Amino acid sequence: MSTVGAPTRRPKLPDARHLHPSGSAPKSSFQQGLASLVADRSAMIGLIVLLIAVGAAIFAPWIAPYDPNAGEGAAILAPPLSPGHLLGADQQGRDILSRILFGARLAFPEAMIPVAAAAIAGTILGLLGGFFKGIVGEIIMRSLDVLFAIPMVLLAIAIATTLGSGLPTVILSMAVVITPYIARVVATTTAQIRSAPFVDAARCAGFSEWRILRREILPHVIPSVVVYGTTNMGAMVVFAAGFGFLGLGAPPPAADWGAMISDGMKSLGSAPWVSTMPGIAIVAVSLAFNYLGDGLRVALDPRLRNRR
Repeated sequence: MSTVGAPTRRPKLPDARHLHPSGSAPKSSFQQGLASLVADRSAMIGLIVLLIAVGAAIFAPWIAPYDPNAGEGAAILAPPLSPGHLLGADQQGRDILSRILFGARLAFPEAMIPVAAAAIAGTILGLLGGFFKGIVGEIIMRSLDVLFAIPMVLLAIAIATTLGSGLPTVILSMAVVITPYIARVVATTTAQIRSAPFVDAARCAGFSEWRILRREILPHVIPSVVVYGTTNMGAMVVFAAGFGFLGLGAPPPAADWGAMISDGMKSLGSAPWVSTMPGIAIVAVSLAFNYLGDGLRVALDPRLRNRR
């Protein structure tokens, strides 16, 4: 029988699921990173703690049992688990739980806004300093070296002392001291990939230097900035508490966690809970940021992800 003109049968292509050892289609980099983050128990604990703390800060006016600044004479230095005062009361009879909840409304802006501002400024400075090797890059990197020579705490205190106490001063001081560190991370990453093959290919294609910075290099430095910024938010919580402890934070009677610890030092021997309760809140939120930052570092780095 003649087979001329008979339709040819196309070979059946293998299902993509058979190309993966697990029998399913290979996951994208985003899916692998998300799976790694979800599998990280410490990161998930940190995320849950942060979500609870942020929710408590947002809904503090509705869930706090008392006005944070209203004292009650009968409740002065009431111990924890006292009737109506779960975490006790301070020297003025103010409910500690209510003040901690309202203090979170100061702690999170003091941690997130400086890091966000420093991330923007540090990314711009780091990209320019790491990509351009002429006078522009040298001026930026040497200026950052000058800031590195000054201890972070002393520089922040000097700025806050000069500008006066208050929340804007705290935010500005912490943004200034953390910007050089983020810029250094970005500059190092930029210098490593500025001669990568895909960057050379972009140059050969006629792309401008600014387009290469924006389209080719910036996406590679963003993960480092996210990880470094998230981890440093925990340090900023402690930093802001230190400002409050020194009286450079939000003015009284604001429920600042650092100011609460400072006030509690006066009665540390007889009523240690006045200081320890806000201290526990500071440690919990700071560790939560650190755990989440470590989880993001592994999730965004394929090498660390594969090693896990």
